[in-house]
Amino acid sequence: MDVIRIDNLKVFAYHGVFEEEKKNGQFFYVNARLISDLKKAGMTDSLPDSTHYGEVCLQIEKSLTRENYDLIERAAEKTIEDILVHFPLIQEVTLELRKPDAPIPMDFASVSVEITRGWHKTYIAFGSNMGNKEAYIKEAIQEFQDSIYFRNMKVSEFFVSAPYGGVEQENFVNGVLETETMLEPYELLDFLHELEAKANRVRKQHWGPRTLDLDIIFYDDLILDEEHLQIPHKDMKNRDFVLVPLAGLAGYKRHPLLNITVDEMVNELRERYIE
Repeated sequence: MDVIRIDNLKVFAYHGVFEEEKKNGQFFYVNARLISDLKKAGMTDSLPDSTHYGEVCLQIEKSLTRENYDLIERAAEKTIEDILVHFPLIQEVTLELRKPDAPIPMDFASVSVEITRGWHKTYIAFGSNMGNKEAYIKEAIQEFQDSIYFRNMKVSEFFVSAPYGGVEQENFVNGVLETETMLEPYELLDFLHELEAKANRVRKQHWGPRTLDLDIIFYDDLILDEEHLQIPHKDMKNRDFVLVPLAGLAGYKRHPLLNITVDEMVNELRERYIE
């Protein structure tokens, strides 16, 4: 990816823990590194094919002056979030927020924070086998669409499947959502749990009936194996109700551990059924 840089953008704002900072304000300096594909703009010489860095500067000023924060960490987080939301060609931002007049009784040049945030491609499996199944799923998808933390969504066809895991219960309606997200993996997991809670999901029985089930299948090519979160989903290769709708969206997607594509996993699963 290519880079647009903004160096030492000067903005007067009122961030700080102390009352004099909130009252008197001070100058802050911003350095931003915007990751984007600039090839098309370089070929067409057309501004709509790139990101208007002047408008980015105005957005940074707006973000830093719209609200006052105690911590520059919070100011930087909200600023970078606004950039990612308002400029669709930007894939990732590294932002440094410097505070040269911080109330420190010593000689220093400045204090600063630097953070990097960006969009990540993720695939979320969804399912329901209680009540109005499709309604639960559609309400959850609407929550994704209404959130600023997701963009570029695609939803697979719905897939009706028999229960998985040996518990006798109703058939499921399943599918997969493809989206880009600003959320980090555990933030995404928390968001999914919030949606399940809104659907009144109760976790009484492992593999039991549920109003809404949401699982992270892929998150970029991340490999994560921790107690409460495994990515890629550890059992996806055995689940036709995940693989079939996933193949409709991204059959070419390669599993970062197994080094085979989703289409190949579907074929392997079908061969096992035949055997």
